[in-house]
Amino acid sequence: MSPAPIEPARTEDDVRACFPLFRELRPFLDEETFLSRWRRQREERYELVYVRDGDGQIVAAAGFREMTTMAWGHVLYLDDLIALPTHRGRGLGSLLLRFLQDETVRRGCDQLHLDTGYTRHAAHRSYLRNGFDIVCHHMAWEPPADSRG
Repeated sequence: MSPAPIEPARTEDDVRACFPLFRELRPFLDEETFLSRWRRQREERYELVYVRDGDGQIVAAAGFREMTTMAWGHVLYLDDLIALPTHRGRGLGSLLLRFLQDETVRRGCDQLHLDTGYTRHAAHRSYLRNGFDIVCHHMAWEPPADSRG
């Protein structure tokens, strides 16, 4: 059975229903932290869309935002892309990536960008199959724990 159409998360209840997916991608998040970060990111133009299976279960989701940077110009940035492990390999990631590529064009963005974990080789193959190029390394620095507020 083919998945239902891509739906936007319009309410906090919709977002809360996506938490089981996010727990797969970001296991360090508890539900309240997830919702708190979503509320803050929403102020930064973060949007969440999802796909349900034939039984109505949310099985894949994507979180993204429009932003403008000096380096890339006006871009759509993909923060999160998740499918339940039981639903991987069914084309849901590609379905969501095509949706985001269409949104990139529809919104007049210059590019669609994302960061992906260094060892997520299956995800890398999927991105490459869907027309993405590897164009940079993402670096991060974290201040010592005792210096954070």
